[in-house]
Amino acid sequence: MDKFQAIFQQIKNDPQNAKYTSQGIEPLYKASTTAKIAIIGQAPGKKAQDTGIFWNDPSGVRLRQWLGVSADTFYNSDLFAIIPMDFYYPGKGKSGDLAPRKDFSQKWHPLLFDLMPQIQLTILVGSYAAKKYLNLKSSAKLTDVVRAYSNYLPAYFPLIHPSPRNQIWLAKNPWFEQEVIPDLQKRVATILKG
Repeated sequence: MDKFQAIFQQIKNDPQNAKYTSQGIEPLYKASTTAKIAIIGQAPGKKAQDTGIFWNDPSGVRLRQWLGVSADTFYNSDLFAIIPMDFYYPGKGKSGDLAPRKDFSQKWHPLLFDLMPQIQLTILVGSYAAKKYLNLKSSAKLTDVVRAYSNYLPAYFPLIHPSPRNQIWLAKNPWFEQEVIPDLQKRVATILKG
């Protein structure tokens, strides 16, 4: 068993995840020693958990458009690591999915990132990932963080969530698709070609 498989088994066997493991639900993430770009999102959605395919919804389609990559490159190359803040669907809340569990990423992310030495860019999708990885206050507004994305380069690139729910936000903030996304696509293309 290699180190990635050992971590996968540890996650499944952790008492914190017993309710998922007992139902036959496996942690949903992707890690590889050859990954060059890591994408840290919130947690798998219900459809992703049911199909075992992360970013398997309209949000995923938009994310791949923002990255400027095909589904084949996204899913079938080992160039992307997909490491959400929680590897399990957290359930439904009043206004969308529940938040990822607070201590989950702190426990498992370092173990995985230690095995991925080629990561050149970590894309932080949404407020949970951005606030955790950029050490921001809980009161920080994601719009301000994304507008100032260049302050966090070259290691991190914060983004809003590509959910269709953010259509109004996109309409109110045209600078995002006019300025931020072209820079993201350029950086992703450069890293993948390198």
